[in-house]
Amino acid sequence: MPLVPDIPPGDLRHDEPLPFLWTMNFGPQHPATHTTLRIVLKLDGERVVDAMPEIGYLHSGFEKLGEHLDFNQYVTITDRMNYCSAIANNVAWHQAVERLLGIEVPPRCQYLRVIVCELARIADHLVCNGAVGLDTGAFTFFVYAFNPREPLYDIFEALCGARFTNSYTRVGGLMHDASPKAIEMIRQFVKDFPKTLTDMRRLLDRNRIFVDRTKGVGVLSHDEAIHRSASGPIARASGVTRDLRKDEPYLCYGDFDFNVCCSRGGDSYARYLVRMAEMEESLKIVEQAIENLPSGPVNVGIDRRTALPEREQVYSTIEGLISHFELSMSNRGFDAPEEEVYSAIESPSGELGFYVAGQGNDVAYRARCRPPSLIHFALFPHLIRGHRLSDVVAVLGSLNVIAGELDR
Repeated sequence: MPLVPDIPPGDLRHDEPLPFLWTMNFGPQHPATHTTLRIVLKLDGERVVDAMPEIGYLHSGFEKLGEHLDFNQYVTITDRMNYCSAIANNVAWHQAVERLLGIEVPPRCQYLRVIVCELARIADHLVCNGAVGLDTGAFTFFVYAFNPREPLYDIFEALCGARFTNSYTRVGGLMHDASPKAIEMIRQFVKDFPKTLTDMRRLLDRNRIFVDRTKGVGVLSHDEAIHRSASGPIARASGVTRDLRKDEPYLCYGDFDFNVCCSRGGDSYARYLVRMAEMEESLKIVEQAIENLPSGPVNVGIDRRTALPEREQVYSTIEGLISHFELSMSNRGFDAPEEEVYSAIESPSGELGFYVAGQGNDVAYRARCRPPSLIHFALFPHLIRGHRLSDVVAVLGSLNVIAGELDR
């Protein structure tokens, strides 16, 4: 129904027409939202005058659950945040916990965590760019983008037995070491994926319809990206050369040669190009890591009594059985210092950080998340004002908003 805006008396002359704005609900059951979120649009014909994001449709109390589950149990909750790259959330959570406990994981564990994070980045970018292509009419591109996700899910399944919600990491290490089959599957993916990426680029990079729908749409300037706390591909598409893998190296990212992909366009097209380029760089990192994968354990060892021992140790040694008992019983567990830490990784969507406050046991006193989707969804009204209704799906898709991470 038409909405008459509040206009102070005297602002309009009697002979001027009264402006009428239309209110339209975009979501939460719209297919182009790709998730459960709602935007209340104010329209002047086809022109978007204002937009009000509304969240909370997928709120599950994830942060409050961090005060009731121990540090290993909570990894299953992180899977449900950004579910397009769940395994990267696992790494971010346990990296924060390990910083609280003062643990440094073994080199093989660091390499495997880097590998799964970069594979998750590729999977996430395939979803984002594929969805943007679908929303702007490029259905074939969507199919090209989603096909490579199947071998990625097969790799995750070979690593940890789960395809989607992985729960792969543990305090001080990983659930399992990578099997020879999993390593071979990763090598095969590194070999096959460049051809798919080339086909995707040829299909969409210079497609006239796609370029017209995204270029100059939803422009975020360099200064605005900084002032509004943007991170990840969205900030780098606006010329902000910040990447935690380079600026604040964690795990073993300092061992690898890769570039930080940036653009100066700041529009939806630039964000698409940055993600396409980042997939190439992630592939380079995975190839370097898998070919130089060090030998050794993937857990810190049972002597620290922080990482759960392997099944063989539990079944065959008294030390492994005692450690498993001490870490698993509700009245045991390891002691975390009564301190607080913040740790962040460069997730596929941007800076994903966890704040953890210890209280002397294996359950956090407070667990808070810094989700990039929440920050970036707040950018949407600024980016869409002045554009047309058909541009909503292009701008929203380029932000890669995931409601599980948005609402928490």
